[in-house]
Amino acid sequence: MAITGLFVLTPMAVAQEKQAQDTTQTAMQQAETGDSAMALVDAELGADDAATEDGGGGFHRALKTKFVEGSAGFMSLVALALVIGLAFCIERIIYLSLSEINAKRLMQDIDARVEAGDVEGAKTLCRETRGPVASICYQGLLHISESIDNIERSITSYGSVQAANLEKGCSWITFFIAAAPSLGFLGTVIGMVMAFDQIQSAGDISPTIVASGMKVALITTIFGIIVALVLQFFYNYILSKIEHLTSQMEESTITLLDTIMKYKLRNNG
Repeated sequence: MAITGLFVLTPMAVAQEKQAQDTTQTAMQQAETGDSAMALVDAELGADDAATEDGGGGFHRALKTKFVEGSAGFMSLVALALVIGLAFCIERIIYLSLSEINAKRLMQDIDARVEAGDVEGAKTLCRETRGPVASICYQGLLHISESIDNIERSITSYGSVQAANLEKGCSWITFFIAAAPSLGFLGTVIGMVMAFDQIQSAGDISPTIVASGMKVALITTIFGIIVALVLQFFYNYILSKIEHLTSQMEESTITLLDTIMKYKLRNNG
């Protein structure tokens, strides 16, 4: 019986041992597969990190590349139009920002001094205050001894001079707004001509040759339109500030004339 049991148990032990070996091999294969997967994930993460690190200057490099591909000669003209146009815009913005004051507060102070009979004090206040509103008020107070018609005529004439000073340089901004896309379109035409010259030289209509010429043409057009849009944004902002100052000048002129009229009536009375 013992021998019989031994013969029965031996095949069973062998089967169990084989199953254990298979399980061990499967586990090792899964571990290796897992290690490979982890290595693949790490490699992908490393590639993403490298791409992220390079992305910091990616836009700058892409912009430089497109600038060179778009024919550096015409792209330099477009860039020059942007720089000079922005210079005029910044100068106007600074000038108009310095010209803005609290016009209502100024007119209240002038009215109080004129009503108190301190015309010279009102003139001094206007001289010490910057901006076209104060200049117009000073011009009106200089002629306070004259008739209302002469005062109004003097203020109107001087107001036209101040309005022209506010708009000084805006014509150049509009010029560069129109010049930037025009230069881009000129580059487009030249790029097309280059493409046809290359086709003629090669003697074959190759997609590569056509694509290179079209690429130069489209890049110059895109940059020209972008420059025009940027300058147009600043130009509209400048126009809004000019309109605000002009409305302040008109309102202050009416207030000053009323103040002078009351002063004259009180003195004549």
